[in-house]
Amino acid sequence: MSLTLLCLWGASPARAAGPAGEAGAPISARAGAQAPRAEAVVPPELEGRVLRLTKELRCLVCQGESIADSGSDFAADVRRKVVELMEQGYSDRQIKEYLVQRYGDFILFRPPLKATTLFLWVGPFLLLLAGGTALLVSIRRRRARLQAEAAPLSAEEEARVRALLEAGQAGPRASGGGDVQEGAREGGR
Repeated sequence: MSLTLLCLWGASPARAAGPAGEAGAPISARAGAQAPRAEAVVPPELEGRVLRLTKELRCLVCQGESIADSGSDFAADVRRKVVELMEQGYSDRQIKEYLVQRYGDFILFRPPLKATTLFLWVGPFLLLLAGGTALLVSIRRRRARLQAEAAPLSAEEEARVRALLEAGQAGPRASGGGDVQEGAREGGR
């Protein structure tokens, strides 16, 4: 029975392709096709370096998570590949270049400044500038509208208002309406 299991294990596609998978096949292509595997064993002398580097790499499966923090199969594969490359003597820069060749600049949390990534670097500042400009324009328009509504009256408008107020005060007395209380007293007798 154990011999049969050993033969099946040795003939599995993951074992047949070797630890790095098929030549040239992206790690993500193998990640979905295989059962979850154990995490890579990180030698103690590489732990800090592996953690530091994988914090700088973006998981392409998870939204905004680093390879170090992600629990996806893709992240586990990349962590294993990082450890493998470090054990082979690759520098952090060489490992990043290796991963960028396979997955593009998006795998880096801080992509290099070049023509293809210019919008990633300048975009947030442009959005902030556009939002600030829109807010400033809105505030100025509102102030102008409020000042127009509360503008002082011209001499002609003031004369007209005075005339209306005087006519309103003199109006009820002139028509004989008198005081409301006075009319109520007369009606009550």
